[in-house]
Amino acid sequence: MKKIIFSIVFLTIGWATAKAQTFNLGVKAGVNLAKLNSDFASEENRLGYQIGAWARIGGASFYVQPEAYIGSKGNKFISFQQDNGNEVSAEGKVKFTTLDVPVLLGTKFGAKNLNFRLMAGPVISFVLDENSTFSSAYQQATDFSNYKNQALGLQAGAGVDVGSISVDLRYEAGLSNISKSEKYTQKPNLFQLSLGFKIL
Repeated sequence: MKKIIFSIVFLTIGWATAKAQTFNLGVKAGVNLAKLNSDFASEENRLGYQIGAWARIGGASFYVQPEAYIGSKGNKFISFQQDNGNEVSAEGKVKFTTLDVPVLLGTKFGAKNLNFRLMAGPVISFVLDENSTFSSAYQQATDFSNYKNQALGLQAGAGVDVGSISVDLRYEAGLSNISKSEKYTQKPNLFQLSLGFKIL
């Protein structure tokens, strides 16, 4: 599945580059509100960051936008279990530092110095660092060992360009289970708001 997705992505980038009328390069930074959707506990959103670069290749209305940025994502789990007839709460926290590489297909409309954009595409996240803590009760109720070193997702959103400044709002839905657990599923999901600056 991943090989098929990346083959389509690279073919699209190659086609867009061959047909490109414009090429832009920029930097970006922003915040995200993330959680790991699970089927065993309630979750709390965690605030994170992102910082990186983007390129935009395309014509007057259609473009391809590959990006690479370092970001942080996390989650707090809260579950309730029975202990000798009493309900007790158990908590777990996890925080990831990731290298995210989305490749977005988009369309834009408006004037040269003020245009609006719509975009969507796949994203792969490589886990660079993981920090997790779980209570003993939580650890006993789950079979977590650790997390996978990458996850696949889908981003979609909208943006606006004002001169060299761009603002994007996106939602990222996790497509793959990032946990190595065979019993429970966890998929990263997040909203992200970023500010970009075109340098080329």
